[in-house]
Amino acid sequence: MKKQILIAGMIMISAITFGQKKEIKSAEKATKSGDFTEAISILKKAETLVSSADKSVKSQYYLAKGNAYMGAAEENDLDKLKIAAESFSKAQEVDPKGKYVSELETAMDNLRVVLVNGAVVDRDKGSYKSASEKLYAGYQVSKKDTLYLYFAASNAVRAKEYDNALKYYQHLVDIEYTGIATTYFAINNETNVEREFDTKDGRNKAIKDGLYSKPRDEKSESKIGEILKNMTLIYNTTGDTEKAAGLIKKARKENPDNLALMHAEANMYYGAGDMVAYKKIISEIIEKDPENPELYFNLGVASKKNDETEAALKYYEKALELDPNYEAALINIAQIVLDKDPAMIEEMNALGTSTADYNRYDEIQEERNNMYKEALPYLEKALTLSEGKVQLIRTLRDIYSQLSMDDKAKEMKALLEKLEE
Repeated sequence: MKKQILIAGMIMISAITFGQKKEIKSAEKATKSGDFTEAISILKKAETLVSSADKSVKSQYYLAKGNAYMGAAEENDLDKLKIAAESFSKAQEVDPKGKYVSELETAMDNLRVVLVNGAVVDRDKGSYKSASEKLYAGYQVSKKDTLYLYFAASNAVRAKEYDNALKYYQHLVDIEYTGIATTYFAINNETNVEREFDTKDGRNKAIKDGLYSKPRDEKSESKIGEILKNMTLIYNTTGDTEKAAGLIKKARKENPDNLALMHAEANMYYGAGDMVAYKKIISEIIEKDPENPELYFNLGVASKKNDETEAALKYYEKALELDPNYEAALINIAQIVLDKDPAMIEEMNALGTSTADYNRYDEIQEERNNMYKEALPYLEKALTLSEGKVQLIRTLRDIYSQLSMDDKAKEMKALLEKLEE
């Protein structure tokens, strides 16, 4: 009697297994014909039977489910793409060395392409949150594609999704991601022009075939400095200055000469209003990057905040020496010159009606005219670099009027009226 019950049980299990496979095959057929809705419907009905199936059938089921949802999603439906990613992961998890491994790898490659292409479209439209989510899903499909996680974090920053950005960046730090990549080059023997190859093997084959020679490898810089810098900036932005300070201190200790980290530390001090520490770090950066006009400009801004006007002027002039078209430096120099004007006006308004007072009034007016003449070349040069700045045009109009340069004043007035229409 027991033997008969066992046989009956075996028949029932076989029948269930056959039914599962039949449902999966029907779903696969619907997916191949492009009827993804029908495929998903069939798979939902079969889902309750899968829990009792063997690992091969389970893997087949999740593979079919992933393909159906990927087809239904195309590039736009992130929820369906996530279901596809989860399904492929489950298929791989339940039977990592089964007979569906090859099909699964192809399907996962296709899904990564769909996710990345969708992320590129989203990024170009400014939909950074969606781009970040798709790139993170791409990373979830294959953990070896750490570059996807890096770009997921970058897009999360642009979307101001700071919690996710920090989570992604921290994971990159935990797995010791560097982002260092090697690019392979060789020179075409016929044209003598250097070409970049996708792989080392491809480059070596071209050399072996006699088509190329003089191979050269080029390694990119580590991205860890930028990652830690961005994490610091996020902590500063969200007001967690203690974490920012701790992170940057640790990062600088491990990478003392990393320029990205030095900039991050400088920005941290600037945000905290510590101009002394800020200037110290910027000065260290200048030692490594002495031809960068922006660094001298930044020192000028910090000096001005510290009421070190002469030092600020010196730094702005150095920035202009390195880049004569540095618009902000031109404007800031002119502003330092014009900063004397309020005190002059105050003194003029306080003068009486004596002969001495009248004489002093004329002296101050002459000083003001000389001040305007000193500022004018900087402002005029700045205007050639940016004709749409209303405040700059107003200042020039007023200076021209003060100096009785009526034609120029009328020109600025007309330009203002055109901009303010």
